Amino acid sequence: MSGPGWREPTLATLTGRRFSGEGWLFERKLDGEIVAFDGDNTSFAALQPRIHLTDPERARATGVEVFYYLFDLLYFDHRDTTSLPLRERKALLRDAFDFADPLRLSAHRNTEGEKYFAEACDRGWEGLIAKRADAPYRSGRSSDWLKFKCAHGQEFVIGGFTDPQGARHGFGALLLGYHDDGVLRYAGKVGTGFDERLLGALHARLRERETPAPPFDGRVREPGAHWVRPDLVAQIEFSEWTRDGRLRHPRFTGLREDKKAADVVREYP
Repeated sequence: MSGPGWREPTLATLTGRRFSGEGWLFERKLDGEIVAFDGDNTSFAALQPRIHLTDPERARATGVEVFYYLFDLLYFDHRDTTSLPLRERKALLRDAFDFADPLRLSAHRNTEGEKYFAEACDRGWEGLIAKRADAPYRSGRSSDWLKFKCAHGQEFVIGGFTDPQGARHGFGALLLGYHDDGVLRYAGKVGTGFDERLLGALHARLRERETPAPPFDGRVREPGAHWVRPDLVAQIEFSEWTRDGRLRHPRFTGLREDKKAADVVREYP
């Protein structure tokens, strides 16, 4: 039998409903599979210094310790396992590896979704993923996997940047958007969450992508705006959406190299 090849991942659906249920498993929502920690919490910012490094010596020289979390098994012992219920796939995964750092098994709880969610938010986690225990693995957006988020946050496409002000270097703010009905909607700008090193490195990547025309649908009135090819994805935390569809109190937390810009849409509970 041939190898497994590439399979489109399951994408969890955001929900505002918190629940417990016999037929559900509840896992910590991790920042991807390879993570770095800031204290007890995963951090995109902590991961940034070694994200693009492929040389092991250079990666270790950053001093950033990373861990690889596994939470599902789609192929095992020359067999496709995607048709098996999630609980069976997890049992196979647990027995398939000797888990020792930096390889870790993503633990889960049965049934206690509401209690676990409250604990997750108290610990400063991003949230939980609720998964149907008896469901097979299905590619694409699925209601079999639901996101419980402790704080507002999602990915946005970078469509431009503004000139820096005062003593700041690189750029002033990133101009953000999301896909909707075939166009890129403007969601506002973010100017916090950057250190000097990141400002310089990200500005260099933005300059390589500069284009004369804005990628957003409709006019964007931002002084000193520069437009870029919209293929970079940023992870943003924010307090809420405004009535006119803009982000309130946004903060940049990292680039999402694992996300395709074309897949970024506004997430609704």
